[in-house]
Amino acid sequence: MQILPNPSDDRAASFSEEEKGNQLFPVFVKLNKLHTLLIGAGNIGLEKLTAIVNNSHMAKITIVAETVSSEIYALIANYPNIKVKQKSFDVSDLENIDIVFAATNNYILNEEIRVVTHDKGLLINVADKPELCDFYLGSIVQKGDLKIAISTNGKSPTIAKRLKQILNEGIPAELDETLQNMSALRQTLTGDFSAKVKKLNKVTKSLINPKKSFAERNINWLIWLASILLIGAIGISLWNTEPEFQSFLIHIDPLFY
Repeated sequence: MQILPNPSDDRAASFSEEEKGNQLFPVFVKLNKLHTLLIGAGNIGLEKLTAIVNNSHMAKITIVAETVSSEIYALIANYPNIKVKQKSFDVSDLENIDIVFAATNNYILNEEIRVVTHDKGLLINVADKPELCDFYLGSIVQKGDLKIAISTNGKSPTIAKRLKQILNEGIPAELDETLQNMSALRQTLTGDFSAKVKKLNKVTKSLINPKKSFAERNINWLIWLASILLIGAIGISLWNTEPEFQSFLIHIDPLFY
């Protein structure tokens, strides 16, 4: 790598700034329409690369590293849009790049890469250094076209992975079929935006409040009817088996009725 100017005191101070609260703005990036630079091709680089291609297999990526692991080469064999430059990082590698991932095991180099990346007006993710990142890679839950990103603001990747596991197990794969059906329905709707929303709300309302069965709608009347029939059955049984019960009913004062 070319010798870079030392970071200014202001930049160095910004590395240690602590943000108050969660200031992250969730956004989904179309990496297939951007040019990504990944610096580093060891275990850390492999982790970043795997995350990228798992979510955007058409992403255009350039990897710059002095040493490239065999796992990296094995992975990119199936991705023609990924190119490797086996060399040290140079500022010129940032030309025609839209977004940067620094994944070397040299923390000083990663900080220097961050400085020159910001000089170019680019966003960067620095491995294992949340305070140096402009964005994070969240845990992803995907069911077809449904994609949910989870972030703990860099505080606990373990919690994020656990939530991912829970959602993966709880959300059925069939939900993607529902999404496709809703998309097809949406294409058939006419009218302005407000009218379309009302029609979609009417359709989806049945998913939340399904139509009640006859028994559910008339449960109170059915309980009363069952009670009366039960009392009647007991009365008939006593009439046929208990003479004293027959005599009691026969001799009831008419005023009782």
